[in-house]
Amino acid sequence: ALTMPDKAGKTADVQIGYDTIDGYLTKPEFFGATVGRVANRIANGRFTFDRRVYNVPVNNGPNSLHGGTKGFDKVLWEITEVKDGPAASVTLRYVSPDGDMGYPGTLTTYATYSLDEQNQLTIDYRATTDRATVVNISNHAYWNLAGVGSPRGAMGHVVTIPAARYTPTDATSIPTGRHVSVAGTVFDFRKPTAIGDRVRDGSDPQIAYGRGYDHNWVIGDAVTSTQHLMARVVEPVSGRGFELWSNQPGLQFYSGNFFDGTIVGKGGHIYRMGDAIVMEPQLFPDAPNQKSFPSVRLDTGQTYRNTMVYKLFTER
Repeated sequence: ALTMPDKAGKTADVQIGYDTIDGYLTKPEFFGATVGRVANRIANGRFTFDRRVYNVPVNNGPNSLHGGTKGFDKVLWEITEVKDGPAASVTLRYVSPDGDMGYPGTLTTYATYSLDEQNQLTIDYRATTDRATVVNISNHAYWNLAGVGSPRGAMGHVVTIPAARYTPTDATSIPTGRHVSVAGTVFDFRKPTAIGDRVRDGSDPQIAYGRGYDHNWVIGDAVTSTQHLMARVVEPVSGRGFELWSNQPGLQFYSGNFFDGTIVGKGGHIYRMGDAIVMEPQLFPDAPNQKSFPSVRLDTGQTYRNTMVYKLFTER
């Protein structure tokens, strides 16, 4: 749970999910999850790396999604450090053995969650390997800034994404390899725009493929040493919002397209299409197969890092 006050001071949980751990372990929605070893999709569950073909589990149509059938969201992490104070934090570790879900190399990953007195929630992922491998780790938090169970859902959220390009996909949500301008399309969020004003436009086949947004926006061309703005999201009625900053070049924006009224979550609330959104800073989808995309390669002696900062606020 993550509670935030609205403009009248009333608090609400803004993270949809389940009341018990069972749902997180058995259901496929990735609520609030750390996703890896490779976040997003790998076409046909196959890629070639260092002249060898690797097969990873297929769990999303013809493709592998978020690490496979037992990705980082379905394993037990060890708590290694807890800190109190003005920037309280907890650090967890998971060691993924060589061959885990078909991936090469033993990968040691640390995830640190911290919250400071400036209302900044930081998620910092770091990983090292004993053998060259592919890595792309992100967080899959589902946001409804109106509050869990609110009839407003998330389609009234006003979104800004400072990206001039996005990567279109085929019908199975695998990028075609092209970078396309957002100008004049439903993917142009360079100015603040309500999601519902765009996502219901049925004229763009990209929207039809996934029943909404499930696409990568090109924020940059490579991982950077510092964080930059990825997105700004505001729910106008409550005033709740956040800015998302990261060092990653891509932002996957998912508009909760497959909630069909059968998922029962927190407090018995039933989740419907568009009830929450996901903003995932990461490297690009299917990057192991797309040589023109920023590389997901991690060699021995290197440290992978994805640092996400959610700057939480309430507009009065």
